[in-house]
Amino acid sequence: MTLAITDYERVWIDGLNQGTVSGADEAFAATGIIHIAGAPSPNLSVSEFKNLVQGLLTAFPDLHLTVDDQIVSGDKVATRWTAVGTHTGPLGDTAPTGQPVKFEGLILDRVVDGRVVERWEQWDQMGMLQQLGVV
Repeated sequence: MTLAITDYERVWIDGLNQGTVSGADEAFAATGIIHIAGAPSPNLSVSEFKNLVQGLLTAFPDLHLTVDDQIVSGDKVATRWTAVGTHTGPLGDTAPTGQPVKFEGLILDRVVDGRVVERWEQWDQMGMLQQLGVV
């Protein structure tokens, strides 16, 4: 059985897997808000979210995300994902370690007209940092 993934999420993930955040412009409403546990600001604009994710892509240029599950109910979409990559670029103040990582996350989106207007996201930041030997 093939997993059906929403169009907006496919565009976003395909872009990330190519090392770009440009898919955000198609996946997210211009006024969208992204809430990420552990982010420097709890309520990010799409532009701020793109900057945050670009930092992750800089740290892990070979980052590859896979959607493991997705459930759609009304205007809500729940997604479970897995990411793998190698830490070959700077991650904030952390120099590249060359370590491979694997981490997972969960997303709950509110979608209007095929675009995310609000996203709640949690992912295993601590597990990623532990794999890098940072904490």
